[in-house]
This record gives sequence, structure tokens and C-alpha cells, in this order.
Amino acid sequence: MRLLLSSWYLKPGTDRPAVLPPPTGTARAGIVLNALDAYGPSRNRNLPREMRTWESFGYACEELDLRDHFSAPDGLAARLATLDLVWVLGGNAFVLARAMTRSRFADALREQRHRPDFVYGGFSAGACVTGPDLRGIDLIDDPDVHPDGYPAGIEPSCLGLVPFRIVPHWRSDHPETADAERAAAHLTEAGLSHRCLSDGDTIGIPALP
Repeated sequence: MRLLLSSWYLKPGTDRPAVLPPPTGTARAGIVLNALDAYGPSRNRNLPREMRTWESFGYACEELDLRDHFSAPDGLAARLATLDLVWVLGGNAFVLARAMTRSRFADALREQRHRPDFVYGGFSAGACVTGPDLRGIDLIDDPDVHPDGYPAGIEPSCLGLVPFRIVPHWRSDHPETADAERAAAHLTEAGLSHRCLSDGDTIGIPALP
């Protein structure tokens, strides 16, 4: 499995990220919007933009809504097996992490790790959840948001794909850049491993151990 982690969304017309495997003409991408589940109608406005981007990179796209698997998580691994890439948008990292916990996304993703060309990618919240936890991100996102349809008591568990926390929008032209600075300072003071990403920065990992 490969990783593509970004502070901000990728744009159509930009260079195809080098970490992606060569296009095959049959590659499929699932777009995850669940970090935006608390944002109402604005949630779905992001899907066409992301589909245009990933189609320009050679992927046929569909939405992968983790809420569809809240009551039937056993089917998520089979769904991921039909995809070549999962691209996870930003929004509220705690909402996203709760959606992943409820759908058992981490278990389903673990079953894809043996696939050398499978890609997990995400920006902002979608990158934050790849770390060990969301410490410091509570200075950027509200940790107490529970959208409609989210049962009470769901823990916002992370994926643990990388051993460091990601602070997005650091020193960027973004409304959350001051909060990102505070988060980075907090993590530094606490001695917690982290990487700061400015908008436009990406981390590409061509193979997970």
C-alpha cells in the first residue's frame, strides 16, 4: 500500500503525483467526504471537484460514504477490494475519525496493505487521521461535533499508518493557519512527533512496511 498525504486538495491540471502507480486505464477511486458530514449542503459541492481531479489522473471515481457501513461494517473490506485508491477529504478530523471507527475502516484498510499499488490518500483531516492520534488537532477542529446519524459514544480512533501527527495548513493562506501554528507549538512543547504541512506540501510513501 502507498500513501499520499496533503495539506490541501489537489487541483485538476497539476502534475500527477509521483507516488501514484502508473495509470492502467481501469483504476478506480473512492472519494470519502465524511469529514464534511456536519457541514450540510456544502458537503456535496466538493465531490465534483475531486472527481475532476482524479479523473485527470486516470481514475474512474465514485463516492465512498462510510455511513453506508455504520450498520454493516463487514462489507467495507469487499468494497475497498474493488478500488485502487481511497481519497479522503478534509473537514472535521474528529468527525472523520468517528466515521472510520463506526465503519471499522481501519480493519478494512488493513486487508489492502498487501496490495503494492493500492493508495490511501487524503488532505487535511484525511491526512491527520493517518497518525497515532489527534492530539493537537483539537486546537484546529472541534472535537465534540456529532453529526446526525452518528451514534453517541463513538471514539475518534486514528489509523496509525504513520508514526507522527500531521498539522495541516501550517503557515499558509488559510483561515486555520493561526490554529495550526498553535497546534504545532503545543506538540513541540509536549515532545510529540509531528510533521507540519503547508498548503501545497505533500508526503508520498511508495510502500508501507
